[in-house]
Amino acid sequence: MKNLKWILYTCLVVFFASCGYQFEGGGYINKDVSSVAVRALENTSSETGAGIAFTNALIQEIIQKTDTKVVEESLASAFLEGTIKGITFTTLSRSTTESVLERRISATVDLKLINREGEVIWSASDFTSYEDYTVSQDNITDEGNKKAAVDKIAIRSAEKLISNLMTNF
Repeated sequence: MKNLKWILYTCLVVFFASCGYQFEGGGYINKDVSSVAVRALENTSSETGAGIAFTNALIQEIIQKTDTKVVEESLASAFLEGTIKGITFTTLSRSTTESVLERRISATVDLKLINREGEVIWSASDFTSYEDYTVSQDNITDEGNKKAAVDKIAIRSAEKLISNLMTNF
C-alpha cells in the first residue's frame, strides 16, 4: 500500500511537470515596470502604525510573488503609492449590552502605480478588506489582538492588490 501511494505521488509530479503546470507567481507587476519604489502609504485613519503595516505588506508581496525589483525612488521605473482612507470597527457579538466579545476591523485603501512621467498606469480605489478579532477585557491583550487583525488585513490586501495589478496587464 505504501509503494502504491509513492507511485501515485510520483506519477502526479511527473504529470504536472510535463504538462507545463506551474505555480502562480512570477512576472512583472506591469510589462513596462521592472523596478518599483513603494512609497509609504499615507494613513488618514486613526489607527497608529497602519501605514507602516500596509507599506511593508506591499513590499513583501512584490518581493515574494513577482520578478519586479523593489528599489529606491531614483532607480525605479515606477512608483506605487496610496492612502489608507479609513479603518473602522464594528461589533459582531456581545455577551451583554455593555460587553463586546468580537469585533470586525475594515480597512479601505486607494493605491496607484505611477510611471516616471507621472502618468497613472494602474489604480484601485476604495479597496476594502476586513478581519474579525476577539475582544479581551485586558487592554494589552486587546490591543495585541487588534494589531494582529490590522496586520492580517494589510497582508490580505497586499496579496489581492498585487494580484489584481498583475492580471490587468
